[in-house]
Amino acid sequence: MPQVPSIPLTEDRIGLPPGDQSIGALVKDATTHLSTLVRAEIELAKIEISRDVKRAVRGSIFFILALVVLMFSLYFPFIALAEGLAEIGLQRWAGFLITWAVMLLVVGLLGFLGYRKVRGIKGPKKTIQSAQETLAALKRDSDESPS
Repeated sequence: MPQVPSIPLTEDRIGLPPGDQSIGALVKDATTHLSTLVRAEIELAKIEISRDVKRAVRGSIFFILALVVLMFSLYFPFIALAEGLAEIGLQRWAGFLITWAVMLLVVGLLGFLGYRKVRGIKGPKKTIQSAQETLAALKRDSDESPS
């Protein structure tokens, strides 16, 4: 997991008493901390989105496999029909139809596995929640500050 920047919890200006900082220094600190917070939010979004993209790629592989097997299975009903009309016997074309049915079952299984993989994609929920909490805290702080 990549290193995420954090806001320091200690006093940046150790030599100065906490009340003696200038307005400019306080604004600079607030800007730095806000910038760090935004970078951390972006990093969290990247992590969550990359996880979901990986899950989507894995799920789409099963869909691709299902389509490949389906493409190969499309020949069998036509061959079975031709053999059935030519032979009028049940043995040869019945075998072709059974093969086709088995291939369709494989397509169904691969499609189901792909669906299960893709269904797990949820989006960047932690990022959205964290951003909403940050926005609520900023609104609360701006409402509390004197005008």
